[in-house]
Amino acid sequence: MFAYLEGDLTYKSPSLVYMSVHGVGYEINITLQTFAKMQHLEKCRLYTHLQIREDAWVLYGFADEQERATFRLLLGISGVGAATARIILSSLTPEELERAVAMDDSKTLERVKGIGAKTAQRIILELSGKLQIQKNNTTVSAARHNTTEEDALFALINLGISKPVAENALRKVQHASSLTVEELIKQALRVL
Repeated sequence: MFAYLEGDLTYKSPSLVYMSVHGVGYEINITLQTFAKMQHLEKCRLYTHLQIREDAWVLYGFADEQERATFRLLLGISGVGAATARIILSSLTPEELERAVAMDDSKTLERVKGIGAKTAQRIILELSGKLQIQKNNTTVSAARHNTTEEDALFALINLGISKPVAENALRKVQHASSLTVEELIKQALRVL
């Protein structure tokens, strides 16, 4: 219904903002990731998702379209509601979530408050192949400290190669520490 709202922020907290748009005040639920990006702003644009329930209309806002798209994918998972999806995106960036799903890393998901082993596995199962996160040139993931080999593994998995096959191919490749991620990927693809 609303693609985004742009206006003055009249109240800000880590989970909620009030935005005045042409004299109408909107209460918008946000993630901690969004709050971190906008906490010092007086005006901003939030990409929104409207959830209509029997008892309430709830508006969720996100700093970018990528986070909103990930939120909507999470809502499609059995047992994951808006509150849980918001907690996941408050704890993990969309890139970190994509990496956890691609690497079948349920431990990362289990560190999120309220996510147990079964829910983490269900999220990985249902999101596998669905996450197509667009890399935003202005977004840099501060939490990313992967080695060249981990980056190559992540790329191979994104190309549709299963994790065990990709790991095996990377093990077979004789690589020096001076190889770039691209060169390592090319050599691994030749082995396949």
